[in-house]
Amino acid sequence: MKLAVRRRKIGTVPLLEVVKQEYLYTSLPLIVYYHGWQTTKELVLTQGRKLAQQDFRVILPDAQNHGEREAPLSSIPSLTFFQSIHSNLFEFESIVHYFEQLGLTNGKLGVGGVSMGGMTTCALLTQHPEIDAAASVMGSPSLMAYRQELERVFSEKEIAIPKDYEKLTSWIEDYDLSLQYSQIRKRPLFFWHGLHDEKIPFEQTDHFVRENLGPEITFHAANERHMVKVPTMDQVTEFFTTHL
Repeated sequence: MKLAVRRRKIGTVPLLEVVKQEYLYTSLPLIVYYHGWQTTKELVLTQGRKLAQQDFRVILPDAQNHGEREAPLSSIPSLTFFQSIHSNLFEFESIVHYFEQLGLTNGKLGVGGVSMGGMTTCALLTQHPEIDAAASVMGSPSLMAYRQELERVFSEKEIAIPKDYEKLTSWIEDYDLSLQYSQIRKRPLFFWHGLHDEKIPFEQTDHFVRENLGPEITFHAANERHMVKVPTMDQVTEFFTTHL
């Protein structure tokens, strides 16, 4: 079945819309899927195609500072990283609203992402009960734990950060899924994480799952590093096909 891949721009957000050609103007479940740190929307296009083949309308945005919005990285450690996640959170509603206004969604909403995109996904769950299912691939569900890990690394390497670093990033506490999970509505939630991930600690996802394991959580721990392969994309596709 032929797929359409359309470039759109919603405000300042460039994105790809992936959908079966025959369903271009049909109301479908909507999935917003986010790429990782220092990559682009095109690098999650294979995942987008796999999902679209299962009759989803898939939206792949470029995060701030990435892809068509590329900008120089700040010399201040992690500033660009947290800015990029923060911008994703700001822009999520406008992306969804755009497709709702066009009548191209049927009310079912999924969110997913890789690495930084997985962290965005977990953060969105804390504030958006309208999300029906979510998938985080290699993303920490604990922004606070990840920030602490960054602070440890900066200290070890004697990298200077602002003395009010924690206040400057204080917004992340309200978007930390591990801190909010007991208070929010439980929805189907998929995690995939490599045991040997050298960028985002596997232990953060593993700890969250152990603390909160319930029938809504699907967890795949793999003997891999920080890399997404085709079998993982197939697992993500199967998850959304089952739960959305």
